[in-house]
Amino acid sequence: MKGRLFILSAPSGAGKTTVCEALLEKTDRAKKAITTTTRPPRPGEKNGVDYFFLTEEEFKEKLAQGRFFEHALVYDYYYGSGRDYVESQLEAGYDMILVVDVQGARSIRELGVEAVFVYLLPPSLSELRRRLEGRKTDAPEVIEKRFTRARDELDRYRDYDYCVINDELETAVADLESVIRAERCRVKNYPRIVEKIIES
Repeated sequence: MKGRLFILSAPSGAGKTTVCEALLEKTDRAKKAITTTTRPPRPGEKNGVDYFFLTEEEFKEKLAQGRFFEHALVYDYYYGSGRDYVESQLEAGYDMILVVDVQGARSIRELGVEAVFVYLLPPSLSELRRRLEGRKTDAPEVIEKRFTRARDELDRYRDYDYCVINDELETAVADLESVIRAERCRVKNYPRIVEKIIES
């Protein structure tokens, strides 16, 4: 059975990366899509594991060929979600999880890509602020900007197929896993399987 593409978005601080990584520890049928970037590898990073590293010329060539689901220029480096890797893994039967912000999800939706869109919500705005401040990696003005943007993005949940509230990590992971299981059981995934049953 061909895998399904899942787009996972969330406001900054809602925990999309944490939830995704926790889910991947529980299943061998799903993978997180590897981002392509033009920035140099950091110490310890491996091509094809942490990122796909390309030169700017290579990236722009693939971009012109339409080989990215979405892309962005961040601090002078390009980042993108490459189609080749994702599509090869889908054909191999893996469910692929693409972790992107709401703008990236909108770009993918506008391309008409067949995907399941999941929005991860914080349990409350006060908890969201607590998580942003708890990172201790951003200056207060950066935290405020992230919080304001996150609050504005919460209303985008209507653009998605499913919502998962990340209050307790274990519950959020179980809910996301349930979404994936339900999508695997859709009738449209079963013509070949039913044919084999009939022929057996």
